[in-house]
Amino acid sequence: MGSTSVDITVTVNGKVYRKHIPSRMLLSDFLRQELYLTGTHVGCEHGVCGACTVLLDGKSARSCLTFAAQVDGIEIETIEGLGTAKNMHPLQKAFWEKHGMQCGFCTPGILMTAKEFLAKNPSPTEEEVREAISGNLCRCTGYQAIIDAVLEAAQKMRNLQEVQV
Repeated sequence: MGSTSVDITVTVNGKVYRKHIPSRMLLSDFLRQELYLTGTHVGCEHGVCGACTVLLDGKSARSCLTFAAQVDGIEIETIEGLGTAKNMHPLQKAFWEKHGMQCGFCTPGILMTAKEFLAKNPSPTEEEVREAISGNLCRCTGYQAIIDAVLEAAQKMRNLQEVQV
């Protein structure tokens, strides 16, 4: 029989963690139960809704479908690493200003998906935003405010880059 537990080392939101965990522990459970980072939500537990989306080395992944043992040595970013109430990321600020959230359950996954998307496509069209977030389900909104918020964030991020140049 194989090992029932493993040692992993991960960097989460810039902080290194070394943990001894069950080998079949899901990344979503690891983040929530071992690191107490509860911003990553688990909705469907089948990878369909996108609420559990985190970034693994900058690429979005469903934490409910990923074993924590698979991310040994990987840099993970969760919603807690995106920004703070006093220093919001442009995505968070745009979601606040454009009312891109209601209950907020799906919002962390959408924000992480949008962060990866805008890193690849800083000047998206509305249709490109719709396609990018199509794997994230929201039961509270009609998506238009979310799309408007992502487009607004893209503009804010471009403006920040222009100021830095």
